[in-house]
Amino acid sequence: MTSSSSTLASPRPEADRRRWFALAIVMTAAFMDLVDVTIVNVAIPSIQRDEGASFSHIQWITAGYALAFAAGLITGGRLGDIYGRKRLFLIGIGGFTLASALCGFAVNPDMLVASRILQGAMAALMVPQVLSIVHATFPAHERGKVFGMFGAIVGLGAVSGPILGALLTEWNLFGLEWRPIFLINLPVGIAGLILGRKFITESKAPHALKLDLVGVVLVTLGLLMLLYPLTRGRELGWPTWGYVVMAGALVVFAALVAYEKRKAARDGSPLVELSLFKVKSFAAGIAVQTVFGVGLGIFFLVWTLYMQVGLGWTALRAGLTGVPFSIAVSVAAGMSVQKLVPRFGRKVLQAGALIMAAGVLLYIWEAERYGMSIASWQMALPLVVMGAGMGLIVAPLTDAILSEVPREHSGSASGLINTVQQMGNALGLGLVSVVFFGSMSDHLPGPEVGPAFVDAFQNALIWVAVVMTAIFLLMFALPKRPAQHVEGAETAGTPGITPLDKAPELVG
Repeated sequence: MTSSSSTLASPRPEADRRRWFALAIVMTAAFMDLVDVTIVNVAIPSIQRDEGASFSHIQWITAGYALAFAAGLITGGRLGDIYGRKRLFLIGIGGFTLASALCGFAVNPDMLVASRILQGAMAALMVPQVLSIVHATFPAHERGKVFGMFGAIVGLGAVSGPILGALLTEWNLFGLEWRPIFLINLPVGIAGLILGRKFITESKAPHALKLDLVGVVLVTLGLLMLLYPLTRGRELGWPTWGYVVMAGALVVFAALVAYEKRKAARDGSPLVELSLFKVKSFAAGIAVQTVFGVGLGIFFLVWTLYMQVGLGWTALRAGLTGVPFSIAVSVAAGMSVQKLVPRFGRKVLQAGALIMAAGVLLYIWEAERYGMSIASWQMALPLVVMGAGMGLIVAPLTDAILSEVPREHSGSASGLINTVQQMGNALGLGLVSVVFFGSMSDHLPGPEVGPAFVDAFQNALIWVAVVMTAIFLLMFALPKRPAQHVEGAETAGTPGITPLDKAPELVG
């Protein structure tokens, strides 16, 4: 994520055939991270039934991963610049594999939550190195083809993850119930670790900055103070201390800003490059990315609970129901970048927000009209509309945000973009307690559970529609037309303007 200043470890990377083996390894690791998130979403109701997990546990199984991932992304990229991208990638994939094993063998919900947080932290070490390794291994004229492959991987992960998760859950391999969704990472991770040691070439930044440990602590502390009371508040009866802690989070974030200003003036190595926020399009884009993450964090969790707990569908049926959405995202993303944005600019992203909002409203109407008898094919239309809108946004958004950022800060900016999107995602998952569970009673008789989930789903979608409307308005601050990059230029390898960086959005 912070590799715009990376150097080539080999004088002629185009002559090194090993780079294609290295590419396959890092792409497999990226795919493993993508699939892991979508697999978990589909299997959540099964985990709840088998482990007796509370709704708070369910939120933290997803929000804990997103929080650890968000808090560690910039740090992970910076560590790769300092100590070597290959080294950090191997540590990350090894840790991710170990955390997957701990998830798979978790003996209670608390251990599963802790293991998921560890898994997110290890992903934050692994994922930033993927694009850094590509940037350091491939010459500029080859990166377009490489990033095209990453785009295909993103689409494949978005489509195959829910189906694979549903199949593994339904098959109940060896009587392990949901556990194979994590254990499947073990052979993949071990192979990546062994082959990565052999084929990936080490690289570092020529003038690596120091790691801002105080900044890391303040970011993580502020997020925890904001998210923990949101996630546990309803379960604990919204105690006063929860509001005090959330207010304290604002103080921590204010302290972070003040410290980062002093850090930048003192040694020029802050965790967050605050000067970037003086660029209007970047500041607005960061706001868009954060709010977008909130909407997606809400939608994907409540959608899963609505289908499997509320409607009583199997994991496989729920997974297959989501296929039209994933396909629509992939198709619209390709069209937006290649044909629409070059011609219509910012209007494409704004149209995407309105189209996604229209799909959400259509989904609300269908959920109300058909109630508990709604069929998968009846969900296809709103899901395709929502997916098309999302695809128009996710692919060109990062390029639009970065288009007016000075080139020397592009690496830091792209790391911030991904971080705030994940922070928004974690915040959205925390808000599920308010917008979804907050609209239903704690103790419902069996026959009332389904209708209550349908009503709560509609309530949550209203919030998602509001979020999409807010995004439409915020997008007026983006440049009308993103700066065009010269094909084959060095910026073609700038992390943050490639499909891989949109992976978390595609899978929620």
